[in-house]
Amino acid sequence: MARYTRIKVAQVMGKTGIVPLFYHHEVEIVKKVIQACYKGGARVFEFTNRGDHAESVFSEVSKWVQHEFPDMILGIGSIVDSPTAALYIQKGANFIVSPILNPEIAKICNRRKIAWLPGCATLSEINYAEELGAEIVKIFPAAQVGGPNFIKSIKAPCPWSSIMASGGVSPEKDNLTQWFQSGAYCVGMGSKLIVKNNEGNYDYDKIFELTQKSIQIIQNI
Repeated sequence: MARYTRIKVAQVMGKTGIVPLFYHHEVEIVKKVIQACYKGGARVFEFTNRGDHAESVFSEVSKWVQHEFPDMILGIGSIVDSPTAALYIQKGANFIVSPILNPEIAKICNRRKIAWLPGCATLSEINYAEELGAEIVKIFPAAQVGGPNFIKSIKAPCPWSSIMASGGVSPEKDNLTQWFQSGAYCVGMGSKLIVKNNEGNYDYDKIFELTQKSIQIIQNI
């Protein structure tokens, strides 16, 4: 059961401005990545449903986060159907992120008052998602859809829309400045944030540094 309301999730996403997203089949690696992001100031984390038995990994990590970092809001991404959304909700997901706009997922989440961030690529999709109760919509893939200028164009007629950019976001000042000055509510970052060292292992110190740096940049913007 979700421990945070959808309004609280939206508020924290807006406050920190960054949603790290990551998948790995090894529980311990996921834990270390979450810990590094938490130390860097992240308070929302998206585990992505992208591998076999991902739900088992999430279940273990969810219990661990609740015990070790109770103020870290853990959610699930890459959800494309309502049965999978329901499965992860039962395992403690505090929010559901989808690469698509599926009304059936909205029904599942709204019944439990859980935050749902659908992937949209047009103003019509954004409008429909908001009709279905989405507090924040995800532009995906953000860079390919139109980049920061797309968000700026959307915010002109619809200034009330809260948009998370995901895809093409990096922890550099120029990149983040473009997204947020164009009106992004928050951004999702994966491989540009969850980096590896020269040996091919995840660099937890660097992940911490990039997370901290990104949040500082966003707050200054």
